[in-house]
Amino acid sequence: MPSLAGLPGEEREWIRRFPQLEQALAHPLDRRRTLKLLALALAGGGLAGCDPGTPDRGFVSAVRAAPGVVPGVPNIYASAHVRDGYANGILVTHQMGRPIKVEGNPGHPSSLGATDLFAQAAIQDFYDPDRASGPLHDGMPAAWQEVTTALQALRAGPGGAGLRILSGTVTSPTLGAAIDALLAAHPGAIWHRWDAIGRDAVRQGAAMAYGRPAMVIPDLRQVDVALAVESDLLDSAPGHLRHARAFAGRRNPVRRPMNRLYAVEPTPSLTGVAADHRFIAGPAGCDEVIGRLTAALLHNEEPSGGPDWLGAVVADLRAHRGRALIHLGPDHGAQAHAAVHAMNEALGGRGRVFDVFEPPEYRPAQPVSTLPDLMDDMEKGQVRALLILDGNPVYQVPRFAAALPRVALSVALADRPHETARAARWHVPLAHGFEDWGDARADDGTATILQPQAMPLYGGRSAAAVLRFCAGDVDRPARELVRQVWRERLASEHDWRGALAAGVVPGTASPRLDAAIAPVMPPVAPREGFADLTLLLRPDPHLWDGREANNPWLQELPRPLSKTVWGNPLLIPPDLARSMRLRNGDEVVLSVGAGRAVLPVWVQPGQAPGCVVGLLGSGRKCAGETGDGVGTDLYPLRDVVGPVRIAATGRKVAVACTEHHATLVADAPSDIVRHGTLARFRQEPGFLGAGREDPAVSAALYRRDPGAPVAWGMSIDLNACIGCNACMTACQAENNVPVVGRDEVLRQREMHWLRIDRAYEGTQEAPDTFFQPMLCMHCEQAPCETVCPVGATTHDSEGLNVMVYNRCVGTKFCSNNCPYKVRRFNYFAFAEQERRPPISRNPDVSVRARGVMEKCTFCVQRIAQARIAADRDGTAEQVVTACQAACPTQAITFGDINDPDTAVRHRKASPLTYAVLPEQGTHPRVTYEARIRNPNPAIVS
Repeated sequence: MPSLAGLPGEEREWIRRFPQLEQALAHPLDRRRTLKLLALALAGGGLAGCDPGTPDRGFVSAVRAAPGVVPGVPNIYASAHVRDGYANGILVTHQMGRPIKVEGNPGHPSSLGATDLFAQAAIQDFYDPDRASGPLHDGMPAAWQEVTTALQALRAGPGGAGLRILSGTVTSPTLGAAIDALLAAHPGAIWHRWDAIGRDAVRQGAAMAYGRPAMVIPDLRQVDVALAVESDLLDSAPGHLRHARAFAGRRNPVRRPMNRLYAVEPTPSLTGVAADHRFIAGPAGCDEVIGRLTAALLHNEEPSGGPDWLGAVVADLRAHRGRALIHLGPDHGAQAHAAVHAMNEALGGRGRVFDVFEPPEYRPAQPVSTLPDLMDDMEKGQVRALLILDGNPVYQVPRFAAALPRVALSVALADRPHETARAARWHVPLAHGFEDWGDARADDGTATILQPQAMPLYGGRSAAAVLRFCAGDVDRPARELVRQVWRERLASEHDWRGALAAGVVPGTASPRLDAAIAPVMPPVAPREGFADLTLLLRPDPHLWDGREANNPWLQELPRPLSKTVWGNPLLIPPDLARSMRLRNGDEVVLSVGAGRAVLPVWVQPGQAPGCVVGLLGSGRKCAGETGDGVGTDLYPLRDVVGPVRIAATGRKVAVACTEHHATLVADAPSDIVRHGTLARFRQEPGFLGAGREDPAVSAALYRRDPGAPVAWGMSIDLNACIGCNACMTACQAENNVPVVGRDEVLRQREMHWLRIDRAYEGTQEAPDTFFQPMLCMHCEQAPCETVCPVGATTHDSEGLNVMVYNRCVGTKFCSNNCPYKVRRFNYFAFAEQERRPPISRNPDVSVRARGVMEKCTFCVQRIAQARIAADRDGTAEQVVTACQAACPTQAITFGDINDPDTAVRHRKASPLTYAVLPEQGTHPRVTYEARIRNPNPAIVS
């Protein structure tokens, strides 16, 4: 038989997908054999259509429906979304047995009913056509029996000598038990833990402060004054959804007393944008702040030297003893984290604003071998066999990629043939979290059992099952492994089913620790290597460490602050751009010692002088068709030591960015995002509200009263919005919003129904930053309706501005006449061009065709479902839109504004409520609550 390399590209691809074709193509077929195979295929198809849907098959029969599945009625199952080992509870909505939407689990302590953008985009990951469809050996398709033989060879050495396991952070009790079983069966084996975006310094700092491993969890509901230094508390730290909810609950003075947040950071973050005072400092400046805070709060020294604002911050923290908190991000060392824990103890916050718990990780009290230890042994030839669990170190660590060929037997368990899977001798497909049983713990220790949401689409094995097999156990189903771990706590079938239904295993939260703070804290060692120019490498807010590079929803989702998509330009401060005469899109050569990368630049207002920021996770070569070749790989610069230099090439690169694509025009731009201070609000509560508008424009003469018993409206609290983009991803998943690609974004043709506008006020060096969700306003006097020549956009009896897609002829008059610029036009058949199967779409929402205008519908399909339920049950119509459900801070409220008891009615009665562009006389059903800040009067802005 000819090799795959000699076959045409199409045949080669089919053989990779269906290895069984290899044997068939090896023999020439005559006419009789061809007809036999064709008849067999037709007969097999007919038999498959009558299959009863037995559990060991890869599909659910359409002839005999599964129990509990009613056509058109969704089913909801609890599970968890796991990122970097920590679980957030989710609810997965099914239609006819197929997952189509993810929501947060209100009963889970880490999600509280909310989700982040990664959980929302998990649907796209699940249906990704680039996932592995079968095992590979040296890059060629292999049979599962060959994989079994290779896994048996892992344990061939005496006592497991030379066997290594590499994984990320593990909180799963089942996976931990499987690692224990393997290490017990092979005492010479060693387990290594490593995350590309790790929190090792955080763990080491807590252990240093309390004398043992510990998890310190803040409670922002009780915090009056907080200081965040390079903090990730609101966007990516374990439990960030809960922290964001608690923080936002204290930001609107109409409902609760306001807290105050200070932020110190070198580059803008979601935490910094939400702060009342944002102080810009480079890495050296942040280290200085921690050192001076340590002297002031631990040694009672009066602040001297340093920033002029530091004394006022220290005084504010001391004045709120028992209600003050300091949080430090993961980019600082263990000593700095230990010092921060000691300062929080000195401020008297333990038991109120934070507490100390047993860590939820696997084996927290035992020394953990790290990736550098593993690479040392690989280079020495001491690693005989290596099992890599769901990691991609070949892409993220060049030294590992160079050392891997020295390992005789390497097995990568991965969901796709990525860089590490292709470099390893064997690639075993990893089952998606929606395809197999598992478990995981949240940051507070609460456990969730992950139940499969569908039969495997491509095959695959769980990590626990592979480890158990390598330990010598029989090949057991993952459900049996999970059930065995929880048999003692969930002894009865009732308890087991209850835990599955709730998405939480009762009584699994970590206990509190009584450990006291170390009496003598080591001095904080400043970070080294800062020079005139400092390169800060950070995870991409949407691609993270690169694992989401093949997810088109996240590639096209505008980054919260730069608003760039489909790439990772180098973020540079305004002063550097001026001195080097660089503008957005100018190409530069970034060199660090002997390492270099070529990429465009993007000017980032509010970034510290002398700091340039590179986003990791782009530049993939084996991510899949969507993610390959997008952006620049900056991982090769991560561990390089040397001076940082930038040199312009003189070339220009078109950077896709959505900024200025939908610009609102107002007499006073500050009137679009209204904001003020708490002091002014206390003097005059309505100084930002609707009372300041022209009474002639607000008159009721031209107001439309639909007359229906229900009138839908929305209120958005700008005090709560942190710009996390979870609502945008939820809207895209719920409403089948298509992806258009980089070239179409450059032509301003992106299709998002909901966008998060980012506005600056002040100077480029230190601007005030504001986020504002913008969607169809559902105006009572909608200017789009009066210009449509075919009545495609019209009003219904409940006040919705609805689209009749079949009428639309694509004149785009409605979009031109919309003052809010929230309508999207299908210039091409974007939905047909997407790389996603039709079964992944929401069947309750029409898929729009070329030449059709579309925009936010207030999730009219959910309104229809609520109306049917209300008619059936005789209850009020309760509707939660997709964006509202996803929002971790509850910034969005939707409901019937005719009902005086609804939350949206109460919010619209706030003195902070206002409408955007009131002078247009559109009377929008979407209103905003103006943003209030709580600055320290002792600090001059």
